[in-house]
This record gives sequence, structure tokens and C-alpha cells, in this order.
Amino acid sequence: MKTTLKPRPAPGRQSGIALLEVMIAIVILGIGLLGTIGLQARAYSALSDAGMRAEATLASEKLIGTLSADLPNVLGYNLVAGANPNSLLKPWVLETQQNIPGAVISVAVQPQPAANRAQVNIVIQWQRKANTEPNTHHVTAYVAM
Repeated sequence: MKTTLKPRPAPGRQSGIALLEVMIAIVILGIGLLGTIGLQARAYSALSDAGMRAEATLASEKLIGTLSADLPNVLGYNLVAGANPNSLLKPWVLETQQNIPGAVISVAVQPQPAANRAQVNIVIQWQRKANTEPNTHHVTAYVAM
């Protein structure tokens, strides 16, 4: 039985190029994966902010609907930011603060007798992360009186 021996590479010839290519490919793949993870974190943050803005919009629209249905008491819906809400606003404020944790809410109802309406300014502020600028949602509506 005859065995064949593999020839040895010549002394000046390079070997191990495939291993080097694999290592470079792994480094490039790792950089790409780190970039993808960073983008995913930013997308999650943007999604959370959009969710809070949607909640603030829904809360504002709900209050405007309530004001429209309670026209005789429309001037009783004023609320200074950080103050305790009166009995008219308390359920709405509690629900809004449950949906938007840490929300600071103000409602200003200004009668405009010449136009037979009231201007309603609703401001909802929240801060998603510490040491960042607070997000502010401001809605102005007019309610016929």
C-alpha cells in the first residue's frame, strides 16, 4: 500500500489567509450588529415618546368633549399647573396621570363673551427620562357657550 504525502508549502509562501479573512468578516459583522442595536434603542425611545404624545392628545380631546357637554360649568374647569384639581377635573386628571406618569397638567378657560365662546388651553407636560427636556403637548380649543 502506497501512501502519498502532502507536499510542504514553500518556505516563502503565505498561509492562513482564509483565517485572516474570517476574522475581518467577524469584526465587520460585529460593528454592524452594534449599529443595529443602537438604532433599535433609538427606535424604542421614539416609539415611547410617540405613545405619550398620543395619550396626551386623547386626554385633551376627552376633556374638550366633557367641556362641550357641561357648558353651564365650563368656567369651573380651570387648573393651575401642579395644583389640586377640583371635583370637575379630578377624575380626568387622575386618569391622565395614570396614562402619562409624572404629567403636569394645566387648563385655562377664558370666556370670550363677544364671540359667545370660551377659549380652552390645555397643557400637558411630562419627562420620559431624567435630565432631559420635558415634552409639552399644548391644545387650544374653542367651546361655544
